Amino acid sequence: MPRVLALVLTVTTLTSLLGASATQQVALPASADTAVSATRIRADVEFLADDLLEGRETGTRGYDLAARYVASALTAAGYAAGADDGTYFQQVPFIESTPTSTSMRLTISGATSDVPLPEQGMVGPSASRPTSEITAPVVFAGFGVTAPEFSYDDYAGLDVKGTIVALLSNAPEKLPSEPRAHYASADHKLKNAADHGAVAVVTVLGPADEKRFPWEQVKEYFGRPTLTWANADGTPGPTEKRLKAVAYLSPQGAARVFEGSTITFEQAVDAGRKGQPGGAALNATLTITSATSHKRMASPNVVGVLHGSDPSLGATSVVLTAHLDHTGVKPSGDGDRINNGAYDNAMGSAILLEVARALAGLPVRPKRSIVVVLVTAEEKGLLGSDYFAHNPVKAAGRIVANVNLDMPVFMAASSDIVAFGSENSTLDAVVRAAAAEFGYTLSPDPMPEENIFVRSDQYSLVKQGVPAVYLMPGFTAKAPAVNGQQVFAGFLASHYHRPSDDLALPMDLPAVERFTRANLAVARAIADDPVDPAWKAGNFFGKTFGTKH
Repeated sequence: MPRVLALVLTVTTLTSLLGASATQQVALPASADTAVSATRIRADVEFLADDLLEGRETGTRGYDLAARYVASALTAAGYAAGADDGTYFQQVPFIESTPTSTSMRLTISGATSDVPLPEQGMVGPSASRPTSEITAPVVFAGFGVTAPEFSYDDYAGLDVKGTIVALLSNAPEKLPSEPRAHYASADHKLKNAADHGAVAVVTVLGPADEKRFPWEQVKEYFGRPTLTWANADGTPGPTEKRLKAVAYLSPQGAARVFEGSTITFEQAVDAGRKGQPGGAALNATLTITSATSHKRMASPNVVGVLHGSDPSLGATSVVLTAHLDHTGVKPSGDGDRINNGAYDNAMGSAILLEVARALAGLPVRPKRSIVVVLVTAEEKGLLGSDYFAHNPVKAAGRIVANVNLDMPVFMAASSDIVAFGSENSTLDAVVRAAAAEFGYTLSPDPMPEENIFVRSDQYSLVKQGVPAVYLMPGFTAKAPAVNGQQVFAGFLASHYHRPSDDLALPMDLPAVERFTRANLAVARAIADDPVDPAWKAGNFFGKTFGTKH
């Protein structure tokens, strides 16, 4: 789960779980005839999170070993090779962009000074330009969100043509959880700025942002090369090419840009917290320069297909996804530097393999085809799933739904689950039936400020109009004496994207098995239902993306 990218570019569900109507009630198939083994899942995690794989970073030998391993598991389970070239490997072509030199200069009331990089700011590399230089006045545009469905527009009354817009991270809290996550996403913010005529975007991070993600970690992240998937002609994929620069300012750097203006940075942050940021031309001009080197590389999505048993429905598919990559090896530091990613996302990958085995082992195959995709480069910004969503394999036929798995944590057993995305479509009824079958309660998004809905791979399919759901264990622990939210918060604070996310962490195997069975029930019910999943009438995501599918 790529927290840094989402946090810095956007820095960020379910507002309420709606009951299924009588016409939406779903009868789940019996699960007793399917064998799910938590011990086997644990064994898969042990291999995928082993030091041998060196953190499974995209484009490395360790990731390739993981890809070979899961392809072998799919072969053994009876899945056919799903890539268009007849293998299990859908190669994703990437452009690797490395910043070679950057600078930022600030002019206020005729006085010009450098913004020290990376101490107070960072300039992102460009996938489409080897060099760039832009000098323009700065306009503060709130969160940079235009949400007409919720009568909200940060650009109202502002003329930002030819300017650099300074944007708060995240999105206004007044928006419902999952639409808020969408509007807080990088692709929306950058495109919206360009649509309004801006030539560059600078995201300004406030004290609360730095508390959640310290600037030292931001510097480490943006000091590394970035990836963009490439079109068949070698050009960058769906990135915002109209902007000449994308940069970030620490709270100290951001405060400098607001000096001498009608609004201080502290006032802007406070207004944003209240959902009323307002916009204003600042008394500042920025000059941003960058030089970027580019390199071509590739990394595979692993794709297996279980062909459907129904002659007609078999031409459609349910796509099951989990990301196989993680963040590799820390470039510096003492002691253990391998980010093993046991929970993120060796666990999700292992559960997906177990669901795939169980589906293939049924006495009668599911009516629809099952396409299992273990994607690359999720940690680089959902790139592998985005490439698949734009370039689905031919074996997938018409994709009717996506079920995703990402970083389920089982340090304590949960009595509830969170179903991101389910309430947007008729998948809601399927999830409710699965939850009831396995004794779960359904809970709303417990962390809307984290924008989880747009930070995992189902969002790539949603943006192409495919109804999707992503299940994760909730925060209500089965043991009354355990605070599930504290357990998860402890994981984020101490282990997330760190070498300690390894096999030494506790793992409740009965909880793993129960959660896996619920995921299996959801996938199987969709695959055997002759009625396609559909967006609910008037749903935000259905209206925004449904016509693409």
